[in-house]
Amino acid sequence: MSRVTDKICSPKNLEQLEPKVYIVGAGPGDPDLLTVKAQKLLAVAEVILFADSLIPEEILNICRPDAEIIRTANKTLEEIVPLITERVRSHKSVVRLHSGDPSLYSAIHEQMQLLKEAEIPFEIIPGISAFQAAAATLQVELTVPNLVQTIILTRISGCTGVPAREELATLASHQASLCLYLSARHVAEAQAKLLEHYPAETPVAICFRVGWADEKIRVVPLKEMADCTQKEQLIRTTLYIISPALSPAAGRSRLYHPEHHHLFRSSHH
Repeated sequence: MSRVTDKICSPKNLEQLEPKVYIVGAGPGDPDLLTVKAQKLLAVAEVILFADSLIPEEILNICRPDAEIIRTANKTLEEIVPLITERVRSHKSVVRLHSGDPSLYSAIHEQMQLLKEAEIPFEIIPGISAFQAAAATLQVELTVPNLVQTIILTRISGCTGVPAREELATLASHQASLCLYLSARHVAEAQAKLLEHYPAETPVAICFRVGWADEKIRVVPLKEMADCTQKEQLIRTTLYIISPALSPAAGRSRLYHPEHHHLFRSSHH
């Protein structure tokens, strides 16, 4: 009997790609964090469009040698979608690579609308987000019992507006594990808003290019968040995790507590 991995990756399964768009999450940077499905698609797709400023070149090593590689960092959506449309109508399989997970800050909403209007079929393949990779590197759980049970993923208002009801100071009032994307250029403003609700000593993980060869992660008190960012000259590709879960204070999950019984573990008396 063949192993599951043999079944997933067998050439017979790979050759049958439909001529459509596969919107693939490439993860935060480390090629080893691609999903099996993402690797499978990259290995056989005929056309690859990727944001070369956000995705490491090494990921392209997975692609077939004759794949058409189209870099999109200097292209607008109005240039990208016609390229995709033409290739699919020519009966080619297209992978549109996005950094992280497509459901977060990837601007796929507009792409999907245009693809639907052009009647171009597409499929979305999720990826690991930077906050997950950062938490793994930091060896922390962002939901610690009796300390914090909520994770907020957000950004500060900049070029892209944020609805008033999602204003950072409002979200900070929850004192949850707050993951702040795309905000390094406005870090002083973000710090001020966070300090309205979080204690000044709350740990902040400043995560630059998570999963890349030049990754930097610094953990500092919230009151030093802006100074550290500026000292390290971090302008883009930086994620902030503000959370009481980053402190040494420990909690214990009930799930694996000896007094907690559930369907898969019988009680012992």
